[in-house]
Amino acid sequence: MKKLILILILAAVSPSSLAAEATEPLDPVYTNLGNKASLQRGAKLFVNYCLSCHSAAYMRYNRMGRDLGISQGNIDEHMMFAADKPGALMTVSMPEVKAKQWFGTAPPDLSLITRVRKPEWVYSYLRRFYFDAESPHGWNNSLFENVAMPHVLYELQGVQRLTGHDEHGYPRFEMQAPGTMTPEEYDEAMQDLTNFLVYLGEPAKLERYKIGTIVMLFLAGLLVLSYFLKKEYWRDIHYS
Repeated sequence: MKKLILILILAAVSPSSLAAEATEPLDPVYTNLGNKASLQRGAKLFVNYCLSCHSAAYMRYNRMGRDLGISQGNIDEHMMFAADKPGALMTVSMPEVKAKQWFGTAPPDLSLITRVRKPEWVYSYLRRFYFDAESPHGWNNSLFENVAMPHVLYELQGVQRLTGHDEHGYPRFEMQAPGTMTPEEYDEAMQDLTNFLVYLGEPAKLERYKIGTIVMLFLAGLLVLSYFLKKEYWRDIHYS
């Protein structure tokens, strides 16, 4: 089933689009599913900037709230823009036909984007948008040339211009108009968003972390009991 889902998501990206991707090196990113604050900030960014076009059709609002420690009241008031019920899937209301008319292709579901790609690719992609007067929507991305997606986060990052690449292949940008965030704040925000997308790809990993902690504590306790039991069994032998 998982392989089928991955194939379907890959099929949503046209071969011509894949061919247009650049071969730039990727920026490192640290993701930590144990950082609930980061996941909560990433979830807020996702529902406010991504969910209007991209769905996360394998995640439910109430499941996300339970996993990330977000109250149902907070979800109802600040996150459920495209659904009425807490148990609804995180889908979009944009018709696929309209999306193809506006963007040339339907925006893919992002549930497994960090598994189809890599977290480093997603993080780099989110940081490398730049102004391009020749693009139909005014934006381009050095990691994914001629991408159909406009820079929906430009108000946060600002407007930057591509000036070239360094000797290692990394793109160089020049800021033309600052955003509401500093470059450091924007990078941290994109790390939070990437962290949340990693969570979306495998929500059960959080449960495994909890179970793993309980198992390790159990084994530690069992080790102590086993040690004293061994001493009790061997006491007569040692002192005989």
